[in-house]
Parts: sequence; C-alpha cells; structure tokens
Amino acid sequence: MSDQVTDLGARMSSPELDLFRDGGGTAALRAPYLTGPTIVEHGGLTGAEALPAPVRRDATFRRMLAVADIASATAALCVVRLLTGHSLVPLELLALPLIVVGAKLMGRYDRDDMMLRRSTLDEVPQLFALAAVWAITWSLIAFPARDAIHLAGAGIALLWLATGGLLVVGRTFARQLAKLLTPPERVLIVGSAHARERLAHSLGTDPAARINIVGFLPLEDERREEDRRANTERRALSRRKRQRTFDDLVRVVAEEKVDRVFLIPTSADSDLMLEAVNRTTALGVNVSIVPRLFEVVGSAVEFDTVGGVTVLGVRRAGLSRSSLLLKRGMDVAGAGLGLLLLAPLFGVVALAIKLNSRGPVFFRQARVGRAGRHFRMFKFRSMMDGAEAQRHALEALNETDGVFKVKDDPRITSVGRWLRRTSIDELPQLINVLLGDMSLVGPRPLVIDEDRLVEGRHRDRRLRLAPGMTGPWQVLGPTRPPLSEMVKTDYLYATNWSLWTDIKIVLRTFAHVVAQRGL
Repeated sequence: MSDQVTDLGARMSSPELDLFRDGGGTAALRAPYLTGPTIVEHGGLTGAEALPAPVRRDATFRRMLAVADIASATAALCVVRLLTGHSLVPLELLALPLIVVGAKLMGRYDRDDMMLRRSTLDEVPQLFALAAVWAITWSLIAFPARDAIHLAGAGIALLWLATGGLLVVGRTFARQLAKLLTPPERVLIVGSAHARERLAHSLGTDPAARINIVGFLPLEDERREEDRRANTERRALSRRKRQRTFDDLVRVVAEEKVDRVFLIPTSADSDLMLEAVNRTTALGVNVSIVPRLFEVVGSAVEFDTVGGVTVLGVRRAGLSRSSLLLKRGMDVAGAGLGLLLLAPLFGVVALAIKLNSRGPVFFRQARVGRAGRHFRMFKFRSMMDGAEAQRHALEALNETDGVFKVKDDPRITSVGRWLRRTSIDELPQLINVLLGDMSLVGPRPLVIDEDRLVEGRHRDRRLRLAPGMTGPWQVLGPTRPPLSEMVKTDYLYATNWSLWTDIKIVLRTFAHVVAQRGL
C-alpha cells in the first residue's frame, strides 16, 4: 500500500502535497497546513470573510453544455432539412431555446456540480429522452407554418435520432473544452486517518477525476486512539496532526481555496455527521459524501418517503430470470458477430504466433466461473511454451497484491508483447462467451489460486454472474488494483447490474483498447 500511495503522490505532483512516514513505516499524504503553527482564533474570521473565492468552474460547465445543446439542436434541424428537402422557417427556430429549458428541467446542467467524473456516457438515456421530447415539441410548433409532414412518424424519428446523437457528441466536446479551461478541483478530505488515505489512493487511480488533494482534516478527535501508541515518535506525530481539527474547516477552506470537500462518516453518532454536512454545505463548496453503506448496496437504490422519513429501497440479491435472459442474449449476439467479423484477424494472429515461437496458438487456463464451476479460458498464446512452470521463479517480481502481474515478464514473446499491448490476446474468449462459460461483461475470471483468497459476501455475490471478458475494474485505468479492491468492485457490479451498465463498460473498453491503456 505504501508504494501505491507514494506513486499517487508522484502522479499528483502538487506543490501542496508531500509524503511522510510514521514510526511504523506506513506512508500517508500530508498537506502543509497540518504542520505549521496552530491557529485557533475562531472569532478571527467571519463566515462571509472565510468563504472561498467564487468558483467559476461549475458555471463554465453549465454554459458550455447549454451552448452545446443549442448547437446540437440546430445541427439536427439541418440534418432533417438535408434529408427531407424542406427549408426552415423563423417560427421553427423558436423551438431551439426550449431544448435548454427541457435540459434544465431534467437536471442535465445541475448534475455536473455534484459529480467528479463528468461523463456524457452516463447520461445517454436521459439525453435521448430529452431529444424525444424536443422533437415532438418542435413538430407541434412547426405545424402551423408547414404541412403535416412535421407530424409524420418518420420525420419525428429522424429528428429524435439526430438530436440524441448530436447531444452526446456535443456534450462530450463541451465537457472536454470546459476541462481545458478550468483547473483541477482542489479537494479536502475529512474523515479518519485510514479512510482518508484509502480514499486519496482511490481518487488518484481514476483518470476521469481531475483533482488536486490539498489536505486532510479529522471528522472527530483522534487523540484517544493515537495516544494508545507507545512509540514516542508516533506520539510526536499525533501532536502535530492535532494542530488542526474539524473546527478549523472554515479557515482551511479559505486558505487552501478548496472547491470540494469529501466527508467520510465515522463510527460517531449521526448528529455529528449531520452537523458536519450542514457546516460544509454552508461554505458554498461542493460536497461529496462517502457512506460506508454503499460499499455493500452500491448505487442501485431507490429513495422513497414514508411518513416524512426518507428510506432506501435495496435490490434483492441476484438477477431476475428475465435479466439473465437479456444478458445472455446480448452475449450470444455480441460474441457471434465478433467471431464472424474477426475471423480474418484470427488467421493472421495464429500465423504470427506459429512463426514467432514453438507451441500452440491458444493458451487454455483453468478459471473459476459462475457458481464456482471451473472452466478452461481461451487466449492467444503470448508467452513461450511452458511458461506456467516458470511462474514460481518470478513470484518475487509480482507487483500486485493477490494477483500475479509482472510488468516486464521475461516469458512474453515479441509477438505476445504486441498482442497484449493491443489486447488482441483476449479476443479468443469470445469462444468462451458462446459456450456460456463467460459473459462479455462481468466479474474478473480468477484463476483457482486467486479465487481461494476471496471470502465472505464478496465471493458469493460475484459468483452469481458468469465472469466477463471485460468488467468494471478493467477500465478504471492503467493502475493494477489489489485483489481486495478488484473483488469489491466486481461485487458492486453484480449488485448494481443493468444492461446499460454493460453497454457503458463495453464502450469504455473500446476506448481503452484504442488508446492502448491496457486492461
């Protein structure tokens, strides 16, 4: 873990961050305001004076998205004009601002304020719903000026598809441009020491989160726990940490120009957490909460109000029969089409492997599948024949906790290195998908030794689904997560499964493959 945190600090390359090690050798991130002279003049600054300077980031994103929506709607009308031959009239142009009104009513501008990963892909269903409403509205507005062609089903469908597709493209470019025009978010993490460090590492491994962690604060007094440590050096470190507490939140936010505060609940009572949320949101910064509950139930919950009390509805374990049938249908269609289209490539790769080294074209390895059943997974052979027998000699070079991964594995052939870099070595798993051993998207197919390390609810839930060619953890970035984090990610995928989630993962996998980021 220490090496991973050290790597995180190097990647951030922030002048506000440095690294220190406590007496036990545990690495942690430290912001400069945790070391200077203690300042606890609570009456020295008023709330208004302590507030950070207005953050124009959120406004920039909203304006860019609004311009993109108008441009997309205009371009969609031009597409309809080109394909139908009818010319636009001024009355029809009155419908253009309505797409901004509709997007506002559907929360398509305010959502970005609460998100770190501002992904257009996540809102595609909502954008096509917006496009449908706008297409119908346009037809009704244009009808008095034109004939009934505007109400024809084909015309509305054409405008809907054009508007939906252009909204996705336009908003993608708008968000990228807004990211170039705005600096990374300055983030303050509030919570216990261990939780802060773990969250900092997780945030640093997500390439879509543009953040600069400027510091940490405890949510509650940590002295009692830290003073149990007998080591004198640790007690000295504890005293330095206590120079700032949650009472200094207003001053820290002002001094460090914080844009977003992450709150990590502790074992304290709920009143403390409610007070923390109220005090933080009052500062005018964005607030993100990391509740422990969602490590188990994920995000697939429904909010309901009963007798004035907000409750969460949690999905029951496992997929319904119809969901399993839908997922299997997608697997068969995708794998069948993929094998048909990739057959020429398979022939070229097979020839290259045979000419490059002795041995079979395919490498078949035992993996653990659905319900714990073992199967043989196909891959193009990327290593010299008999490489499995040499694994024990390379154990010391393993760079991932729980999963055997060596960056510059000497057993990889020259052709195999290219196959891995382009992820082509994974394509024969389409055969496993057709056979029903695997799915296009699912939990990672662990080898038997790795599966033995997984215990408890995480293993039970992840084995309810067939393992996938790709999955949620494969597209997080180039950093190899430890087995414990990987299994938790797979567990949450199984808990929150939806067809749209699978489609998003497939699309993101294509992007990773094209960029050669590795899976």
